[in-house]
Amino acid sequence: MTTSRPASTRRSRANGDGTVYQRKDGRWEAAGYVLAPGNTRKRVRVYGTTRKDALAKLTEKISASNRGLPVAAADSTVSAYLTYWLNGVAVHYLRENTHTRYDSCIRLHLIPGLGAKKLARLTTRDVRTFLDGLRTTCQCCTQKRDTARRTCCAVGQCCRTVLSPLTVAYVHAVLKSALEHAVREDELPRNVARNVKTPTPRPRRFQPLTAAEARQFLQAASGDRLNALYELALRTGLRKGELLGLRWEDLDLAGGTVSIRRTLQRTRTQGLTTLHTKTRASERRIALPTECVNSLKIHRERQQEERRAAGTGWKDNELIFTTPTGRPFDPTNLTRRFRGLLDRAGLRRIRFHDLRHSTATLLLEQGVDLVVIKELLGHAHIGVTAGVYAHVRLRLQRQAIDTLNDALSGDNEEPEDPPAATVVR
Repeated sequence: MTTSRPASTRRSRANGDGTVYQRKDGRWEAAGYVLAPGNTRKRVRVYGTTRKDALAKLTEKISASNRGLPVAAADSTVSAYLTYWLNGVAVHYLRENTHTRYDSCIRLHLIPGLGAKKLARLTTRDVRTFLDGLRTTCQCCTQKRDTARRTCCAVGQCCRTVLSPLTVAYVHAVLKSALEHAVREDELPRNVARNVKTPTPRPRRFQPLTAAEARQFLQAASGDRLNALYELALRTGLRKGELLGLRWEDLDLAGGTVSIRRTLQRTRTQGLTTLHTKTRASERRIALPTECVNSLKIHRERQQEERRAAGTGWKDNELIFTTPTGRPFDPTNLTRRFRGLLDRAGLRRIRFHDLRHSTATLLLEQGVDLVVIKELLGHAHIGVTAGVYAHVRLRLQRQAIDTLNDALSGDNEEPEDPPAATVVR
């Protein structure tokens, strides 16, 4: 009598999908062949606390390999790993403009400085030495910017153009992010870039408008075609992209509110395109001052006249601020118009983003609570608001101290005792 074998409970995997098994230490290990630098095949191993976790990591590597992206392992170079991480991992969660900045950072600085080193042998000292070099090495010489023009560094007259502390910190942040992913994928035991302490760069200095300058700016903008946009920018602190991405459906003129849901940006591949707001906190609903409501009503009537004048040439996209033919307004063109308005108003040159800083500064100086300003500006954390406008808070502290000093330096009459029920905290 023959007995049939019991069916195996182990799930079989197709050829090329790799293997998954549990180790003696309890962890799960998955292994498979993927594309490696130099157009070769390499067997890689990944680990996870569960079978599903290990399998997901291996599947991600095999998927990237099938798309032609070499999967860098610990014995590959930093250059190969950064290329894999940028185009196979970071591209899925970064905005296009951010991805472009990361690409420039890796191509111009990280690969020339660290790319030839083995990923597994990268040390904290390597990273520190590299960052120190960025602070002291002329970038025109390093990147040979003047070779074609035969000027400056190319003719032996070094201009000593070094990176700013803010840019060095940005390069360091990109490297930390890339190596952190290698740690999560068990390619590296630790992130050596995190052990390097770089000086905290000073925040970018800005020159917000004073109250008198703000009134002068609004007066000069009163006859401009984009008066409603300038009113919104200065009175509510909206970002440039948020202003240009506003649609009429976002407005409630009767209730005096506006909902911020999107932003308009120019990207390298799609041109002018509408994206989600910068962060979740940036998606918000704010109250509109009466002046903004009135200017928006006037702007809507003007836009309807432009629509009739353009006829069939009108491009209907429901945006509030458009060109005279209804097309999206390019952020670069807005910057150009803004500078012209400043010149006509006789005001100093500032960035358009400084209108947003002006809003927050003027509100702080009027004693508005920091939490209210944070919600109005759409900052993700109140620490961002407090950090950016620390100079204003210090000035307010000085005013408070001077007020107390005046009280203590006054006449010798004793002030009345506070009521017994008053609690001073």
